Amino acid sequence: MNLSELSDRLPQTRRGRIALTAAVLAVIAVAIVLTRPDRGEKVAATAPASLTVTTTTLSTTKLARAIVANGTVFPWQDVIIGPEVGGYRVASVNVDVGDRVRQGQELVRLSDELLVAEVASKRANVQQAQATLENAASALRRAQPLANSSVLSASDLDKLRSEEVAAQARVEVAKAELEGAALRLRYAHVTAPDDGVISSRTVTVGQIAQAGAEMLRLVRKGRIEWRAEIPESRMREIKIGQSVALTTADGARIEGKVRTVAPTVESATRAGLVYVDIPAGSARPGMFARGEIVLAHSESSMVPVVSVVIEDGYSYVFVVDGDIVHRRRVQTGTVDGNLIEVLDGVTPDDRIVDKGAGFLKDGDRVNVVAADAERPS
Repeated sequence: MNLSELSDRLPQTRRGRIALTAAVLAVIAVAIVLTRPDRGEKVAATAPASLTVTTTTLSTTKLARAIVANGTVFPWQDVIIGPEVGGYRVASVNVDVGDRVRQGQELVRLSDELLVAEVASKRANVQQAQATLENAASALRRAQPLANSSVLSASDLDKLRSEEVAAQARVEVAKAELEGAALRLRYAHVTAPDDGVISSRTVTVGQIAQAGAEMLRLVRKGRIEWRAEIPESRMREIKIGQSVALTTADGARIEGKVRTVAPTVESATRAGLVYVDIPAGSARPGMFARGEIVLAHSESSMVPVVSVVIEDGYSYVFVVDGDIVHRRRVQTGTVDGNLIEVLDGVTPDDRIVDKGAGFLKDGDRVNVVAADAERPS
């Protein structure tokens, strides 16, 4: 008799109880196997790592401490050029915007025919006054030997002396008028007061010049500077000669130095001006530029920016211990290119996750590989 025939002969209720008992025993057996210590360790040991990462350590870098500010490029000195005589027609304009000029170079010439005639007239007046002086001096010389005789009275001699003095005065007046006329003639030639670059032109040929009216503007010596407003709380940190790195709106990098610091602070903005010399031609006056005024250099601990994870407003890094990562809160500082300063939270011996930190959570198991292993061969 086989087992199937025996089971068929058993009562139906007994067969149900046997089946239930067998199922319970099977469950108990599986539970015993799974709860064995060596079995649990074997399962944990064979659990796969969640992510392959690379690690790095703190690097020491000489970091520049700087104040960041925004400002505008200005001419060092913007010279307004205009005529010193008025009422004369503009005969020629010899320069245009952007031209470099030298000190004394003629920029604008006014019509000077009337001024030339005036100089000639004043020169003739000088000659006439000198002739009158010579006559008065001769008359006095002839009269002096007769002063002790009754031929010439004392009053007549005094009169001759006064006429000589008056004639001498007329000569001086005529000479002064001649100098004034000659000066006005020179002013008809408007010249550059210094070397520089013409930045503006408002004069045209044929217009009537007005004394003191603007004709041209000159960037003196071609020098330009960057001016920035610095909060009053940081003004004491800025010293003459400090280096400044500027970045213009078009991405150009310019190196400059602090020339001077304003002695006053604007009461409305609570900020003071800093004047920074920059190379001539490196920027155009009126351009915006962002600058970093370097205060000092110091040794700083740095990690790659990708190692730092921001969560809930705090900065964290993941430190590898064996093949497990632990999240640590850190205090960060200045960003320098692809590196960020770490002020507190890790030690120089800690292995910090570099690539892949953004995909981790505290307690994850990782597979650490060398940085070169990820590069394609």
